[in-house]
Amino acid sequence: MASAAALLIFFGMRRLRGLQARLAQVAAALVMGAAISGMHYTGMAAAGFPEGTLCLSADALGGDNLGALVIAATVVLLSITLVTSIIDARLQAHANRLANRLELTNRELQEANDELQRLAFNDPLTGVPNLARFDDRLQHALALASRRPDRRIAVLFIDLDGFKPVNDSWGHAVGDQLLRQVAGRLRALCRATDTLARVGGDEFVLLLEDLDDAVQAEVLARRLLNAVGRPFEVEGHELRIAASIGLAVHDGGGDGLRLKAQADAAMYAAKRAGGNQVELFDPARHRAADPSGLLSDLRSALERQELCLFYQPKVCGRSGRVRGVEALLRWRHPARGMVPPLDFIPLAEAHGLIVPIGYWVLDEACRQIAQWCARGRRLHVAVNISALQVRQRDFVDRIDAKIRRHGIDPSLLICEFTESVAMDDVQRTQQVIDQLSAMGVRTAFDDFGTGHSSLAMLRQLGAHELKIDRLFVKDVASDAQARGVMQAVVQLAHALGKRVVAEGVETAEQRDVLVALGCDELQGFYFARPMAPEHLIDDDATAPVPFSPSTFVEA
Repeated sequence: MASAAALLIFFGMRRLRGLQARLAQVAAALVMGAAISGMHYTGMAAAGFPEGTLCLSADALGGDNLGALVIAATVVLLSITLVTSIIDARLQAHANRLANRLELTNRELQEANDELQRLAFNDPLTGVPNLARFDDRLQHALALASRRPDRRIAVLFIDLDGFKPVNDSWGHAVGDQLLRQVAGRLRALCRATDTLARVGGDEFVLLLEDLDDAVQAEVLARRLLNAVGRPFEVEGHELRIAASIGLAVHDGGGDGLRLKAQADAAMYAAKRAGGNQVELFDPARHRAADPSGLLSDLRSALERQELCLFYQPKVCGRSGRVRGVEALLRWRHPARGMVPPLDFIPLAEAHGLIVPIGYWVLDEACRQIAQWCARGRRLHVAVNISALQVRQRDFVDRIDAKIRRHGIDPSLLICEFTESVAMDDVQRTQQVIDQLSAMGVRTAFDDFGTGHSSLAMLRQLGAHELKIDRLFVKDVASDAQARGVMQAVVQLAHALGKRVVAEGVETAEQRDVLVALGCDELQGFYFARPMAPEHLIDDDATAPVPFSPSTFVEA
């Protein structure tokens, strides 16, 4: 029993440190010594020899020799025990160090993982969630709303009015601090169940869950509007800005993309109305704006394969030969015939349909490029990109997937961004253009001159082409000022290493002036109207003079 107690004390020492460990060692030694002594004297007491008993080893085993043997054996055993204990102590210390290091590593890994999660789902500038986390929360809220029809959810799209002049006047450092303060004010007014996210630039989006009605959401939106309108103190400067807020309430149908698109459309309506106000997305008003009832047909137009692409040639200014085309969306309605783009594209943008339609356009353009290349025609194909597509996180990846799927040369695809789309979120647009350029895809600014971009921004955004809007082309043959503006734009673009494409060329006089000014490519009804792809490569097809399919050249 004493031996068992000593062993228990000995193994228990592994969990002790310092003085407690030393005291446990002494206790184990004393108990084990008592055990050995007890065994010795118990054995001696048990060994009884009757008087006169014959000892056969009386002359062979002497007391002195036996003592020396016991001493030697004891020293050997103690030495082995000491060496073993030293090795065990070192192994235990090493194991403890490894355990501590492993614990520290696990803690560091957990901290790193937490930081990665924070960076993946939070905006690094303001600390509020980013669009990825917002989308996740929105899908969760829509799933809950489908099970609880009595509770509503709403999305607020918040765009700051007057933020760009702050950046231009005081610098981006002040602008960043202002965005942090704006995010702080907005977050302070949100409930615990709400999700505020920054989607880029000076835009925020807010998800409101568990609402009684739309009035509750509108009241909060006006409180947010008033909060943003109060002065901000940044580095000793008193700054005043405003906000335009678009509000969309979930009506029980559609997905998160549609709800965000509705809030985005309402926000732009608020901006067009002068800004600094809240605009509620009203389905009835949008239906009134669509008296022909095209919206319901447009939702299924992709499935019924009613959409198609027409292509308008782009002619080289020096050689007069076709080097590329622009893909233009058309809708062959089964009952109405060919529907003009201006009648259905605004509907698609307002109701979130422009994103799937835009990806179909990209896929169809890549398919057509591959088909033309198989027939020996290498043509650049330009595709218009919407603002909602640019905001998609996987936009560039999906373009790359379509290019790989059809096996085309990326340089044959041109993504055209309108000036307003580029200026809407300069940072995101620049990121997309850089990623596309790294893939080999060419980019262009469409409708240049109709927006509010600066020369510095034009230099910052590294698009390959600049497309001059038809408003500048219209009077270039008859107005000296128009020619002067066009000449300045062409020289500026060439100085920045960009090609210039003039749109809306309708007369020979316009063509001659634009060629003399140095425009690289021309596009317009003078050369050809948009046409079906089979007419572009059918040598028997007729086309407006002077354009002819025989003018195709290698890109």
